[in-house]
Amino acid sequence: MRPLLAILFCFSILNFSSARADEPTPKVKDVPVSISEIYIPGNLDSRSQAFVVASGMFPNGCYRWKGAERTDIDAFTHEVRSLAAVSQGMCIMVLVPFSQEIRLGILKSGTHTLRFLNGDGTYLEKIMVIKDAP
Repeated sequence: MRPLLAILFCFSILNFSSARADEPTPKVKDVPVSISEIYIPGNLDSRSQAFVVASGMFPNGCYRWKGAERTDIDAFTHEVRSLAAVSQGMCIMVLVPFSQEIRLGILKSGTHTLRFLNGDGTYLEKIMVIKDAP
């Protein structure tokens, strides 16, 4: 009787694991993320890589930081769109804080306007001063 139970137990485990392998992978889509705070470091010059640290809240645990895209309106005005990858499925339904470094590349010396676009058409605007390189 015990060998029969052991065999049935093994088949049930194999059946369960194969059923999990046949499940489709969760679909992932990119969505814009709202930024609530921006930290702009000082002492950046025209030879250094400009960056900011952006923070905000994801609506739930299915959101993962994907990255940011910079669009130059002109040499001193830039729009930054932050994106998250959202997987569909079971998620923890709590606000999840995030803080990410966004690299902007090498910028000319002068005063730059940075607009961090939100998904609803609003934006957070900050000023970044780039000094002349020594």
